[in-house]
Amino acid sequence: MDMKQSLRWSNEPHLHLGVMAADLSWMRQRYEELRSQGLDWNPPTLESASEPRCIVDGKEMIMLSANNYLNLTTHPKVVQAAIEATRKYGAGSGSVRAIAGTLDIHIEAERAAAKFKGVESALIYSAGYTANVGLIPTLVRGKEDLIISDELNHGSIIDGVRLTKASRAVYQHNDVGALESVLQENKDAERKLIITDGVFSMDGDIAPLDDITKIAEEYDAMVFVDDCHGEGVLGGGKGIVAHFGLQGRVDFEIGSYSKAMGVQGGILAGSEQVRTHALNHSRSWLLSGSQPPGVAAAQKAAVEVLMEEPEHVSRLWENTDYFREQLNSMGFDTGNSETPIIPVMCGESRIAQELSNSLKQQGVLVGAIVFPMVSRDKARVRTQMSSGLSREDLDTVLSAFELSGRKLGLL
Repeated sequence: MDMKQSLRWSNEPHLHLGVMAADLSWMRQRYEELRSQGLDWNPPTLESASEPRCIVDGKEMIMLSANNYLNLTTHPKVVQAAIEATRKYGAGSGSVRAIAGTLDIHIEAERAAAKFKGVESALIYSAGYTANVGLIPTLVRGKEDLIISDELNHGSIIDGVRLTKASRAVYQHNDVGALESVLQENKDAERKLIITDGVFSMDGDIAPLDDITKIAEEYDAMVFVDDCHGEGVLGGGKGIVAHFGLQGRVDFEIGSYSKAMGVQGGILAGSEQVRTHALNHSRSWLLSGSQPPGVAAAQKAAVEVLMEEPEHVSRLWENTDYFREQLNSMGFDTGNSETPIIPVMCGESRIAQELSNSLKQQGVLVGAIVFPMVSRDKARVRTQMSSGLSREDLDTVLSAFELSGRKLGLL
């Protein structure tokens, strides 16, 4: 057999008679366990743009499960910017940012974000997830350092913390007193890093970042906030740091272009020193291919739209306040929601799944949030508002909730 025949043989796995792959039956067993408990994922297929009314699995739906808070995914300026940049630069950059993948449009997008946020500098990551898992491990060293994390922090924060060798402590959700107790008990730790979500994605409540920052300053601790669900929503769209007037006092602010901005990617905002540190030490940035030019241009355009058209934010809050008030007046429990994330508490996972299915049959797409994403007794469906939803859309959804809620005994 010559070399060409040998290569052809090795590239045709179906010809390797008698060779067995590894036993992966445990995967099927694990999946069947999930399915038997109703905990498996079966993602719906979106067949149109992510808009308030869209086609899902062949049916028109009112979308209440998207992070597209400001309805910018189809904004003409954002779409046109992506088209023009793709024509100019091509579909991709061809490299990681650190070597040959930094385009001028990446720098322009970062400068626009920093200006909007009111900080010195910004650095764009491939996603909010990679910002957290790539940056957190660079901020601490070993057991002499301490990370203090809110118990309901996002999974990407948890993953980032797990990649460190630092000591760890978890404080009760939004309990500033508990946070201070941890700091008192560990006042001799070398580096102290407090990490919290800005807006918590399951309950829609807001971290008391003003009090957290004040305590951090008393104990010489760094503050890291993941504001992916607060960006474009709080502080006139600038996020939770602006909401509390804390510019210059929060060390690390993580945001996302894939939610209210309607595009894709993550962002770190802070001082020039923070950007330089992340650029040189964050492996998820150093080792990831850079954002496609069209995405970078759309990121910049989305920020500019938000600065030029603040009415998107005001409409979002009008819809949020109306929808929450109507749900509460019907008798639904919306938990601790303070933002466009509005859960409808169901208790049992089965009830949440049945409510989600009932709403889907009526043309409303909402997701059931069940164990292990939340506690066994705190299952809910999670609705997310958009500035693009009309009052007619909301009233249609509210009627569907009332019908389904009565049928399932929630009202």
